[in-house]
Amino acid sequence: MGLFSIFRYYGIDEEEGFTVIQEYSGIQGTLRALMGFTSIGVLLGIVYTTIDIFFDKYSSNRISLVYNIIIQTLLYFITTVIIFTIIMDIFSDIYNINLNTDTGWWRKNKSFWATILYMVMVSFVFSFIKIATEKFGRGVFIKMLFGKYKNPQEEKRIFMFLDLKDSTTIAEQLGHFKYSQFIQDCFYDLNTVVPKHEAEIYQYVGDEAVLSWPYKKGLANNNCVNLFFSFQQRKQQKADYYKEKYGVIPEFKAGLHGGKLMVTEVGVIKKEIAYHGDVINTSARIQAECNNHKVKLLISEDLLKDLSFTTPLTATFLGSVLLKGKQQEVNIHTVQKVF
Repeated sequence: MGLFSIFRYYGIDEEEGFTVIQEYSGIQGTLRALMGFTSIGVLLGIVYTTIDIFFDKYSSNRISLVYNIIIQTLLYFITTVIIFTIIMDIFSDIYNINLNTDTGWWRKNKSFWATILYMVMVSFVFSFIKIATEKFGRGVFIKMLFGKYKNPQEEKRIFMFLDLKDSTTIAEQLGHFKYSQFIQDCFYDLNTVVPKHEAEIYQYVGDEAVLSWPYKKGLANNNCVNLFFSFQQRKQQKADYYKEKYGVIPEFKAGLHGGKLMVTEVGVIKKEIAYHGDVINTSARIQAECNNHKVKLLISEDLLKDLSFTTPLTATFLGSVLLKGKQQEVNIHTVQKVF
């Protein structure tokens, strides 16, 4: 909105053929407009964010996308009119400007509709940025924008392979349609805990999710381990919901490993970030061992050494296993948490 005031008023008094009233001319007029529109922008930002948070938390998974958009758009428009009216009244009193704010003033006010058009166009830009950020993950989109991954880069990361337990049996019980809803609900709950532990979702593969952290972020506050237990706690809190709707409470198993690997941008028609290296394969193989050891979470010893556990987290050594496709055995541990 600050930019709009500059586009709209800066230098307008110097344009040939324009007659501009004193209140909007010169640098003083531009500063007045800048203050007014910036104030509107701040208030709109607060209100729009409040509306977005409310819909994300309470409505996004309950009503269809079409109704969601219609209701949000109406709320945006109503609050926009109210905020414009309030700010115009305030600035009319401060600067003795005769601004019409009578009931229904906005219907035939061309400046208001020009501002709305500008806001709609800007919202498209923000929407594309939001979609790109959600697609590639936080921070990754900016790196791709600046071409960081055009050439392969070495990074040290932690990976978690998170897989639904007894997925085949559950799919047979529910049928493909309800099973799809079941997975959707599970991943919706996963997404509520991911930001709290600074994780990035690399990809979804059927009923499996692959999560990733830059190495230091994954170690900080034991994020890579605590995310799994936060997800478990979330599912326990919604146990009645899952039992009533699907007749089953989802259980997930996970494998964790970390180390150096290569990351690069692949594809032309459809671009995405790809990770290449033994870390991913080892993480997946460790997760596959959960059933054999009848545990929910397994972690490699190499990663465990870099973590610092305090109560209520405890690690138990389970032995050395020769993972599929590897020539050397890997020491694995299970981690438990007393809630």
